[in-house]
Amino acid sequence: MATPGRDGPAPTTWCADPRGEPFLRTRFAVPSRPATFLRRDRLTAHLDEARLTPLTVVDGAAGAGKTLLTADWACAQDAPVAWLTARVADKGCGTFWAYLLQALRLAGVGPDSGVDSGIGLPTEPGHVHDALLTRLADGLNARRTPVIVVIDEFDRAADPEIADQLELVLQQAGRGLRLVLVTRTEPLLPLHRYRAAGTVTEIRNAELAFTSGEAADLLALHGLRLPADGVDALVERTRGWAAGLRLCALAARTEPDPGAYLKEFEADRSTIADFLLAEVLKRQTAQTQDLLLRISILERCCPELADALTGRTDAARILTGLHRENAFVEYLGHAWFRLHPLFGEILRADLRVRCPGLETELHRRAARWLRRSGSLGETLGHAAAARDWETAAGALVGDLAIGEIFTGLHVDDLSELFSRMGPRPAGPATDLVRAALELSRGDVEHGLAPLRRAAQALTSHDGDTAADDSGPSGDDGDAVADLAAARLSCAFLETVAARLAGAPGRAEAAAQAAEELRGDVPGRLLEAHPELFALLRTHLGSARLWAGRVREARAALTAVADSGRTAATAPARQECLGHLALIDYLKGRPGSAERTALATLTAADRRDPPPAPGPGPGPATLVLAAVAVDRDELDRAQALLDAAAQAQRLPPDPVMSAAQSIVAGRLFLARGDPQAALEAADRAVVADVPSPWAEAHAASVAAAAHLAEGRPELAAKLLADEPGGDPVCLVGAAQAELAAGRPEAAAELLDRVRSQDRAGPAVTVRAALVGAQLAGAAGDVDRRRELVAQALREARRERLRRPFADAGPWLRPLLSTVPLRPLAEGWLSPRPPAPGGPRRAGERPPLPVVEELSGRERDVLRRLAQLMSTQEIAADLYVSVNTVKTHLKSAYRKLGVNRRHDAVRRARDLDLL
Repeated sequence: MATPGRDGPAPTTWCADPRGEPFLRTRFAVPSRPATFLRRDRLTAHLDEARLTPLTVVDGAAGAGKTLLTADWACAQDAPVAWLTARVADKGCGTFWAYLLQALRLAGVGPDSGVDSGIGLPTEPGHVHDALLTRLADGLNARRTPVIVVIDEFDRAADPEIADQLELVLQQAGRGLRLVLVTRTEPLLPLHRYRAAGTVTEIRNAELAFTSGEAADLLALHGLRLPADGVDALVERTRGWAAGLRLCALAARTEPDPGAYLKEFEADRSTIADFLLAEVLKRQTAQTQDLLLRISILERCCPELADALTGRTDAARILTGLHRENAFVEYLGHAWFRLHPLFGEILRADLRVRCPGLETELHRRAARWLRRSGSLGETLGHAAAARDWETAAGALVGDLAIGEIFTGLHVDDLSELFSRMGPRPAGPATDLVRAALELSRGDVEHGLAPLRRAAQALTSHDGDTAADDSGPSGDDGDAVADLAAARLSCAFLETVAARLAGAPGRAEAAAQAAEELRGDVPGRLLEAHPELFALLRTHLGSARLWAGRVREARAALTAVADSGRTAATAPARQECLGHLALIDYLKGRPGSAERTALATLTAADRRDPPPAPGPGPGPATLVLAAVAVDRDELDRAQALLDAAAQAQRLPPDPVMSAAQSIVAGRLFLARGDPQAALEAADRAVVADVPSPWAEAHAASVAAAAHLAEGRPELAAKLLADEPGGDPVCLVGAAQAELAAGRPEAAAELLDRVRSQDRAGPAVTVRAALVGAQLAGAAGDVDRRRELVAQALREARRERLRRPFADAGPWLRPLLSTVPLRPLAEGWLSPRPPAPGGPRRAGERPPLPVVEELSGRERDVLRRLAQLMSTQEIAADLYVSVNTVKTHLKSAYRKLGVNRRHDAVRRARDLDLL
């Protein structure tokens, strides 16, 4: 045999490698595609660019579909295609080039093409002369049409000399060569030069991943049809990995319920595990396998964290290499990596088999490293997996994240995680977490015990306990920061407990202590958790409102409502707006209350995080229900009251409990059920420390119920016992005194209302109507009309209808008189027919309607019109006789009559029957 470059060209019939062994022709065969192969047009179109650039790299993980993609594309080319599977590259560059030259010959690039003439073959397995490579490049350069050379499994060509030689041929071959490298790792060629010059086509691992649409088509080729969400879930779990999808599809075809299998299959018990263990894990060194098994417990990792799990210092090199090799290690940026989900599942299962018990220790190491260097969520997850509750609780408290249990952002996750903690271990951090969980559920009784233990420990220790609860602290500075965060968290929880218990003095003291501790906590923690002080001031504002310190309450609540609009503080801002709306309502300003409440609900609709578990949108909805009662929109009020109760997922604090009972009581009064109103008023005061406004409004509801039952003396006495001169009580007392026949006392009480400048329209309208009734009793008709007109003008702006419905039958005829009718028309009473409009013969002008009859009241009136007795009506409607009497009283009041016959006649006049 002649030596190329020295003895002349080798014979063209030479068909053995330099060691005299026959060529393995399978190395040159283009792989066949299975019947279930899916041609993906987007990738084929991209690969078509290989005909325009000298170099193309198809770079992807094992099983990514790169070989079949390239093979399918190669079979469709008009130009000659030489295919070589480079499994011989590890036998030396001489052997590699011998095989590559044979691939060219088999592709028809022979002597007549000008390529093979005089080139020769390498004479040594580990060496090839530059002259041979130059002759090959010259022969390719002389071709009129380029040759496409595909080298599959090029990642096996680890010898840098082969890459240098390919680069030499590629540069000198010019337009005569189009080189396509199919590889798991980035080739050693100087790709940066090709990229800068725009002369390389690249299809990388991310592009090879199947889309949901492609995955659905692939499953269909296997006879499987899945709903879109099922396909999406499968693609998410496999990350669109071609081999994983195909193996899943093949396995699912033999299952009775393919959809359920693809949703729930255990990766470690499937053929996917065999593939990844053989093709990825077992090809790695022992050190790399150990690292992969240990980091499989992590959602993501950085080299430092991986080193903490292995006890070595080589993680950075290994992880970078695995990513470069597409070994199912993804780079997330900023030195963080993660395993492919399926690979991680399989590795975790393998870890349990190889090293029983190690998984718990790895979770503990990860939690303690992340405690100082990672995210809180990851720390908690690993600590819980290791059942290391000291580290978990210490992380939550030390990070100043205790407020997240109350914001609704992570409350479900945190509650579920710490529900597994149990009564042990005990320490400041674990006790603070237990207290927070109980208080977040509104359970003050069970929350106080661990809170007291934590407070005592934090007071009597110098920080060692707090440091112990948080795991290894790293240095004294961390221990000091942990102690400061624990003490601040304790003061915050004291404020919460005091607010829920209705103890404003305790809440004030705890909030003051928290403000004083603020300077001891690192600023980075305060900036990371603005929700803590937003919640603190919200609880303080609610406690001040319960105490009747409305101005100070408004200041605290407004400060939070106007604070920075972050997702973390959104629940606190929303609750504060609801309380501010309640303050407006209690002051008798329903219009302002409604605007603030609607703004609260609008903000809640626009907020991304889920509603908080506490008051949430409940306060705003409750205020809207109260306004609806004042406007006599009773069905809407009931719906809103029900919605407020539903939004209140937990036992409410005293403010909300009292407000809910007061609104319910007013609604019961409006519906003609004074007994239910009395019961609601009794529920309004629920705390040990009395609330001035809660007692005043509850007394007002109770007094109105006694008046409706004909007990003015009891109503007057009840309101006379209320100190403080709340305008609501003064108006109610004036009405009771007038009903009891003491007009002078009523007039004196009204004078006290007029002397106060803090009463809103809801109070002044009622006061004007009581004054009008008082003037009428005194025979002062003009004064009576003047005061009714004043009430109508004030009420019209706020659409307050309920005060006129509650005023009594004396008012209704007065509203139909000419001076007052225009003020009532359109919103309080119906408008008369237009002048000249059609009117039936004998038709009378419509009577003013103050309040609509309920459906049940109409049912009673219809039976009354049929001359049925009270007992017969009760039997026919399946209700008690007392219930029928209650409905009758309400109907009489609304119709302005006192007898059955008059009620039926009036209802017919109004077309109600």
